[in-house]
Amino acid sequence: MIEKINLDKTNAWPLVEAKKILKEKKSSIEKKGKIILQTGYGPSGLPHIGTFGEVARTSMVVNALNYLTDLPKEIITFSDDLDGLRKIPDNIPNQEILKKNLHKPLTTIPDPFEKYTSFGEHNNEMLKKFLNEFNFKYTFKSSTSLYKSGFFNNTLQIILEKYQEIMDIIIPTLGKERQKTYSPFLPICPETGNVLEIPVLEILKEKSKIIFDNNGKKLESSILDGSCKLQWKVDWAMRWYALDVDFEMYGKDLIESAILSSKIINLMGKKNPAGFAYELFLDEKGEKISKSKGNGITIEQWLQYASPESLSLFMYQNPKRAKKLYKEIVPKAVDEYLDFIEKAKKQDELQLLMNPIWHIHNGNIPKDETIMSFSMLLNLVETSNAGNKELLWKFVKKYKKNISEKNHPIFDKLIGYAIKYFNDVVKKNKKYKKPNINETKALRALIKTLDSCNEGMSPEEIQTLIYTTGKENGYSDNLRDWFKLIYEVVFGDENGPRMGFFISFFGIKETKKLIENKIK
Repeated sequence: MIEKINLDKTNAWPLVEAKKILKEKKSSIEKKGKIILQTGYGPSGLPHIGTFGEVARTSMVVNALNYLTDLPKEIITFSDDLDGLRKIPDNIPNQEILKKNLHKPLTTIPDPFEKYTSFGEHNNEMLKKFLNEFNFKYTFKSSTSLYKSGFFNNTLQIILEKYQEIMDIIIPTLGKERQKTYSPFLPICPETGNVLEIPVLEILKEKSKIIFDNNGKKLESSILDGSCKLQWKVDWAMRWYALDVDFEMYGKDLIESAILSSKIINLMGKKNPAGFAYELFLDEKGEKISKSKGNGITIEQWLQYASPESLSLFMYQNPKRAKKLYKEIVPKAVDEYLDFIEKAKKQDELQLLMNPIWHIHNGNIPKDETIMSFSMLLNLVETSNAGNKELLWKFVKKYKKNISEKNHPIFDKLIGYAIKYFNDVVKKNKKYKKPNINETKALRALIKTLDSCNEGMSPEEIQTLIYTTGKENGYSDNLRDWFKLIYEVVFGDENGPRMGFFISFFGIKETKKLIENKIK
């Protein structure tokens, strides 16, 4: 059990948010005897890395809450599957099916994958499969089911009663043309089945109905039992109200929506949930990652190259700072994950609460020994020319005694990831430098230095000799350029491993041969 004094002192963001929830939502939580957190999903496309991030971060908040209160907690994953299809995603087969069904609710459109009864159901099932793979604990809620079952009916009636006040909140935020057509209620056309974004002519509060103009024809529609859907900001407020949500995080691009939805739920008589706005992910060019563009890295790709825990670490770190998310950042994320595991072994309780690893593993921190960094392992994959795990393990065991696949499960997986990542990402970006006469002379001096080394020397002793060689061969003013030369010639990159450690592990004789082959 964590001591209360340390829980009070820490400023790790999941614990900060957990404390905020308990303070801001105290009366609501006490009244219902549980804490409800929500994550949202728009099933017009397949689940993606942003979906993972939101659920992962919310789960970290739940883990933090578990140390602060014994009250039950529930994460609701809400699918907005009654929404009308506005555009066709690029990564979907049989696109003609979707083209024929534009503007229809996602749960009434045939499944282009031909697996489920509708496109909405397909994406919902993919979402659940996706979340289950990571062992997230959640309750799935479908917009279609809740609307059609009547679950939202009472809340919808309140919104109808407050129709004008809600309009007064929303209208000033819209452009002049949109003001003419806006309505909180989107009737589902009885003739076409489309979700209609059209102005409401009249509201009938006592009958729970609206009258709207459908291409010159006056139509009457109930707002209950799924005959109408709400516009986004009003819909969000309705969910918070009806589901009694205490906390929801959302992307920075939804801050304005959250402000308006908060005003609406306050108008309806409830306090808005505690919120947490996170920054968005960028690709290597600094552009916002988009599902339709396919820029950045997918969750499937990340999991080919690194562990789910390393991805969780990426999500944990600096959630309020925009971060680049693309293939080349994976090694850094993995090495940071390994570094935090090592740091945890020497930390006291308060320090542990500030260590991301504690939050990622919910206090159950792995005890694995870090054999070497992921970056170092990538260099080893290249230099040893090992194309599979078995070969690379043989190589590792040659230089590192008393280790095994069974006793080092994290490193065992790391080897597989390194081989895959090197072949898919690193290999094609390699640009080996052809050294000039002076550079070749300096590298030959390094080979001669290695002649004087023996296998019993420590990595630091070897590193010192490399420093000395660089100083004596034209790099006394800038040793950084000396190591850059070694990396560019040997590894085809401006950066590389700590050479003393690499040589100690790879072998002196093998390193000499490697350098000789590169300067021929």
